[in-house]
Amino acid sequence: QVQLEESGGGLVQTGGSLRLSCAASGRTFSSLIMGWFRQAPGKDREFVAAISWSVDTTDYAGSVKGRFTISRDNAATTVFLQMNSLKPEDTAVYYCAAAPRSSIILRTPTFWNYWGQGTQVTVSS
Repeated sequence: QVQLEESGGGLVQTGGSLRLSCAASGRTFSSLIMGWFRQAPGKDREFVAAISWSVDTTDYAGSVKGRFTISRDNAATTVFLQMNSLKPEDTAVYYCAAAPRSSIILRTPTFWNYWGQGTQVTVSS
């Protein structure tokens, strides 16, 4: 089992920045692919970003590419999502997710085995 706990959400103005953190426990962190998803009211949960266990592969949704950066600290068993140039449409609950080491990373939520409880990000216009 893997436990994930997000932090760092909050209210920010358009153009501002936030840094989300996700602390993982319960399984060797370095064996996990880590990712972030988000879900806005009335919408499906959508992929935001992912990072491989070896840190040599990252993937971003087109809507956040160039503005968001995913990173991980395997020693601290933590994954981060740096969000810059935030827009009102980024408003959502952001979820940390984890999947066992794999040669591929899939964006579909069913690929991901473990989920955090989520943290709210609100971007005001």
